[in-house]
Amino acid sequence: MDRLSAGELKRLGWQVRRDVLIMLEHAGSGHPGGSLSAVEILTSLYYNKLRHDPRNPNWEARDRFVLSKGHCCPVLYTVLAYRGFFPKEELMTFRRLGSRLQGHTYRGVPGVEVSTGSLGQGLSVANGMAIAAKHGKKDSRVYCLIGDGEMDEGQIWEAAMTASFRKLDNLCCIVDKNQVQQNGLTRVIKDLDPVPDKWRACGWHVIEVDGHDAVQVTKAYDEAETVKSKPSVVIANTIKGKGVSFMELNHQWHGKTPNKTELEAALKELDAAMGVK
Repeated sequence: MDRLSAGELKRLGWQVRRDVLIMLEHAGSGHPGGSLSAVEILTSLYYNKLRHDPRNPNWEARDRFVLSKGHCCPVLYTVLAYRGFFPKEELMTFRRLGSRLQGHTYRGVPGVEVSTGSLGQGLSVANGMAIAAKHGKKDSRVYCLIGDGEMDEGQIWEAAMTASFRKLDNLCCIVDKNQVQQNGLTRVIKDLDPVPDKWRACGWHVIEVDGHDAVQVTKAYDEAETVKSKPSVVIANTIKGKGVSFMELNHQWHGKTPNKTELEAALKELDAAMGVK
């Protein structure tokens, strides 16, 4: 895989954010905040690390990715379209009746491994994939993205303990620590800090990064791949709604989409940050 440079990743992140917002405004429903916070997490993964083949989505030797926080599928669908799993024009069918681009991650979309959306379950599914790869003596790796609000779910910690007990060193979990969940700040609703210490206590190798620095995120994936006898977790410190000031750290944008005026303002802000007129 030819990796993208820091500059290329930055430009790609800008383009993905624009298309996520355009798609959501067109659909009139969806989740912008958690999609925007995960942009660098997914662009780094799909362009600089994950072994995949858009021409053959079911390639047996592929790595697997599970989006546990399935309501943030707009960013995954956009990245998959950019990678060539399906035409970019299909993004405009998001949440339409009859479209395969459903409002939560849907297995019928090329490149999507599992339907998700009921929070807390994705890491257990990823465990199963990692165990299967080990039993089959495959060198495939499994990546799973969860949200920090999702860590309120007890099943996450059951899965975390299982993964370390089974020494799943082919598994990498990424926590999109964007500080906000559906009804407010995570530290107010259920303060889970110190998050890294909790994962260490469960037997995981912990890596902390600025989740909006694609180079740091890529290096974290590289480090995780070198760890033996235990799973790795990347704690990606992010901002919900990243890139759009009126969405950032604002729980009211959980499940709310921009209207045309708000979309125009958001796109102008993103363009200005990139120096695009």
